[in-house]
Amino acid sequence: PGFEDPRNPNHVYRLKKALYGLKQAPRAWYERLSKFLVMQGFKIGRVDTTLFTKEVNGELFICQIYVDDIIFGSTNDALSHEFATMMSREFEMSMIGELNFFLGLQIKQLKGGTFISQDKYVKDILKKFKMDECKPIKTPIATNTHLNLDVEGKSIDQSLYRSMIGSLLYLTASRPDIMFSVCLCARFQSNPKESHYSALKRILRYLKHTPNIGLWYPKGASLDLVGYSDSDFAGSLVDRKSTSGACHLIGRSLVSWSSKKQNSVALSTAEAEYIAAGACCAQILYMKQSLLDYNVELDSVPLLCDNESAVKIAKNPCLHSRTKHIDIRHHFLREKEANGDICLQNVRSEEQLADIFTKPLNERTFVRLRNELNVLDAAYVM
Repeated sequence: PGFEDPRNPNHVYRLKKALYGLKQAPRAWYERLSKFLVMQGFKIGRVDTTLFTKEVNGELFICQIYVDDIIFGSTNDALSHEFATMMSREFEMSMIGELNFFLGLQIKQLKGGTFISQDKYVKDILKKFKMDECKPIKTPIATNTHLNLDVEGKSIDQSLYRSMIGSLLYLTASRPDIMFSVCLCARFQSNPKESHYSALKRILRYLKHTPNIGLWYPKGASLDLVGYSDSDFAGSLVDRKSTSGACHLIGRSLVSWSSKKQNSVALSTAEAEYIAAGACCAQILYMKQSLLDYNVELDSVPLLCDNESAVKIAKNPCLHSRTKHIDIRHHFLREKEANGDICLQNVRSEEQLADIFTKPLNERTFVRLRNELNVLDAAYVM
């Protein structure tokens, strides 16, 4: 309205250039930026098309794009300065300097490594939901917590509950320790009850106790990838589906984690663990391919599972009685094991780091696993 052409009142203008704020703007911007970078000799990532890499005299330069935010770095400082000058000359851009804040993540680059946290965001959500004066607690979920639909329970405000879930899900980007408890509470968003709300408030009380915890990435660690896969059995009281948990570490650094309810009901613990290991294997294959862009080539990646039956199913194709009821798509785990892409190994339950993503744990076990995942307090690493 207001832009009618008096000579052609029934016509509309066709936009030839995407304007900032329109839906097509990010796509148009990426096309313009990627063409420019490719002309400058950059390679687009094999898996992640927002990653651009370039090698100059054996030195690696990496550039990661998120719409109009760009992170870049190199093994040679001169390449970084050259890139900054080139981009400022081609586009109207401002260089902020050393990375310390990106997409809500606070990043501290120290002599011993890098620390990523969201402590400012934690304080904001505690204040937003009026929990900044609450009584702290040491674990995000009680060991005896078994949430169900609670049909006779008192209903609460859905919009408040969903707002809390959304805020906490964003926080899991740097807080793997609350991943399981948040995902468990998220299953009851359609009709939340008082019992679900109490479990959600406990997570906020835990955040009050540990506001400064984040991910620690130490320098000098090896680039060996290892995956941990775990599952509970029929943990959901609503539909008796199991929960898969997985985490992946490069050296001593946690780089990927997940906690997800399985799509189908498992008929045995071996099946539940086997399905979880299959999902973990798919993530390993994705990461192996991604690491090639960083000139890191891996052969057989260890996948650690604490269920001996699941390990044997992957290694022995003759266990028909145990495998006939497992969905065919999960048998690709056996194929990847045979091809040498992964090496499925048994690990003691006490050393299973993915336990923290599948079930409520007591304080001692929870803190031990949290520390082993390098999810530490800022005061510890400073």
